[in-house]
Order: sequence, then C-alpha cells, then structure tokens
Amino acid sequence: MTASVALLGVFALLLVIGTPIAVALGFAGVVGIWMGLDVYALATVGTNTYNGIAKYPLIAIPLFILTGMIFERSGVAKSLVTFASALVGPRRGGLAVVAVLVCLMMGGMSGSGPADAAAVAMVMVPSMFKAGYPKPFTASVIAAGASTAILIPPSIALIVYSILMPGADLRALFAGGVIPGLLAGLAIILPVLWLSRRHDFGAMEDMQRPPLLKSFLGAVPGLMAPVIILGGLRSGLFTPTEAAVVAVAYGLLVGVAVYRNLTWRGVYQLFVDSAVTSAIIMLIISLAGIFAWAGATLGTFDATAQALLALSDNQWVIMALVMAFLLAAGMVLDGVSIYLIMLPLLMPIIAAFEWNVTWFGVVMAMNIAIGQFTPPVAVNLMVTTTVAGIPMESTFKWILWLVASMTLAMVAVIVWPELVLWLPRLLGYRV
Repeated sequence: MTASVALLGVFALLLVIGTPIAVALGFAGVVGIWMGLDVYALATVGTNTYNGIAKYPLIAIPLFILTGMIFERSGVAKSLVTFASALVGPRRGGLAVVAVLVCLMMGGMSGSGPADAAAVAMVMVPSMFKAGYPKPFTASVIAAGASTAILIPPSIALIVYSILMPGADLRALFAGGVIPGLLAGLAIILPVLWLSRRHDFGAMEDMQRPPLLKSFLGAVPGLMAPVIILGGLRSGLFTPTEAAVVAVAYGLLVGVAVYRNLTWRGVYQLFVDSAVTSAIIMLIISLAGIFAWAGATLGTFDATAQALLALSDNQWVIMALVMAFLLAAGMVLDGVSIYLIMLPLLMPIIAAFEWNVTWFGVVMAMNIAIGQFTPPVAVNLMVTTTVAGIPMESTFKWILWLVASMTLAMVAVIVWPELVLWLPRLLGYRV
C-alpha cells in the first residue's frame, strides 16, 4: 500500500512542479519498484523501458507524424481553404465555418490537434481578422475545430489506445471515430454561426465565391489522403502500419510533384522536425512502460479502480466521474500521455461494466479533444493564441460556448453507442 501511494504521489508531485511527463512517469515507476519490491527488481527498469516501445504497430506513430508535417507544409491547407470557401460561400459567419471545415479535412491527414491548429491558424487568422472577426474568437474557433483531429482517422491517440487496450481493433477505432468527429465539427459550427450573427462578426466579408469545380480539383490531392488510408485498410490492401508508410510516400509525391511547395531542403527539415517530435512521444511511451509495470505489479491500478467502483454500482455515475477526471487531465496533458497514464487505471472499470472497448476508446478521445481547447493549458488554444499574438485569457468568453456545445455532442455519443459502432459494424470490423 505504501509503495502504491508513493508511486502515485511521486508522479503527481513531479507533475505539479513542472517535471516533463516522461521523467515523471519513469521516476515514479522506479520509486514504486524500489519501495514495493526490492533493489534487485530495479533490474527490470531497462527491460520495461525497451518493452514499452518494442511494438510493431508503434511504427505508425512517427510515420503519421511525418505525414501530418508534410501536408501541413506542402500548401494543402491553402487549397482546402479555397475549396471550403466555395462550399460555404459568402455569408455571415462563413469564414468561421470554413475554418472548422478545413480543420476537419486537415485532421484526416495529420492525426494531431496541435499540428492541425498550427496549419489552419497560419492561413485563417489573417483573413478572418481582415474580415472583421476578433482574434480571440478566431483563435477559439480554430483551436476547437482542430481538436477533431484526435477523432478523425488517422488519430495518433487512437493508435496508442489500440496498442494498450486488449481486444481493440485499430481499423474499428478509425471507422468508429468518423461519425463522432463529424458530430463534433457540427457541434462547433452551430454556436460559431450563432455567435457570428449575434455579434455581427464577418460584416466586412467581401469574399468572392471561388469556382466550385476548380477549387475541388485543386483540393483533390489533399482530400485523397484519408481516402487512400481508409480505403486501403478497408480493402485489406495494407495494415495500419503499412498505411502510414503509404501516406508518407503519397504526401511527399503531393508536396514535391503536385503542389511543388516542398524543396529537397524542406523535405530534409521535415524529416528532422518529425524525428524530434516522434522522439518525444516515444520517450514518453517507453518510460510509461516502467510506470505501467510498477502499477500492475504492485496492484496499484486494481486498488484504485476498486476504490472508484466502491463509490457506486451505477455505471452512469462511474462514467460521469471518469469523464470528469479525463476532462481535468485533458486540460493539462496531451492525449498520448493521458492514454498511457489513465488506461491501466481504467481497464478494470471497463471490464467490470463490460463496456465496449471500441466505443469507450472513441468516447475517451472525444473527452480528450475537449480538453485540448479548455484552459488553463489547452494545447490547441496555446498554439492558436500564439499564432494570433494574443493572451489565452482573452479567449475565455468565446471558448466556453464551444466547450459546452462539444460536451453535449460527447454526451450524445455516450448515450447512443451506435454513433460509434454502426460504421465499424457496417464495414465488417470486430467491435
């Protein structure tokens, strides 16, 4: 018991004082092993560090990160803005809707909320500000829209979930995230339109509607990325890991030969930047292996789950508590870290109530998505406010509307699991 308290206590303390998440996970795991077992058990640290990343499906993570960066820097976002503008047309709140639609499309290429937010903000913030949208409102809309990247395949967080959760099928998770992702996008668009009209945002919009066919043809190379990924998975042509390799090759072809915005020097920098980002994520995953092994061996996770289950035997009460806890974690941590920390604690609860693992994985992703634009940390909002050059506090009056609306969408997904499970079943995946 003392070792379990030390494991969780040291981890919480290190997070509070600002220790990097990877160091906090690894050090807390070492302390737990040392106090709960013996000094000789520390010999397992190296093995568990290696075992944390020695998983073939994890190869998809650095590859999808590279794919996202390729599409972010190849000019795809600009072509998608033109296409979305042709779809929406010049109307009050139109540019704000365009921003959300582009976030949804970019989410099908990057799989990362912060990357999505950065790419869209660079294109949309100047044009929305020129059209009369306040920068705090613009930053809020893009941050919320970019959060859908964690739901729209290929989601890096769902890849991690599929590896950690026994019985989870990544193809089913990818398919299951599509409808909730679109629902989340709609949940952002509706209040954005209402707020734009109520406060007379976009009054200076004089945008000419681009030709629909021409703009569509210009966006086709980018739009084909998710089609190739999901189509290849559905046909059985390649596995999720192989899909990541195909996505990288296709992205390079689009960036170098089609849009011609990538030079060979730029391609080299892409590899460097994606390697750095991938290394950070892989370091977190590897050191989380120590934390997970220590918690499982000491019985910490089971004891914590049993304590939570003792509060109520009603699954909806427990679900509400879990969702509240996940939202609080999402406000301060990134999605991958939350999966690594929380899933070992949640697995006994999922098993106790026999929750569908595909449904729960998507619900968890939707909750984390909300946390990505909910202050005080809000990684997506941090990116968009930095691009806009404004303090995060200025967005509070706008972001809370979007948090509330997307929370209602999440509640709908919790109440009606078929919103997640219908498409995977239709495609014949195991759910």
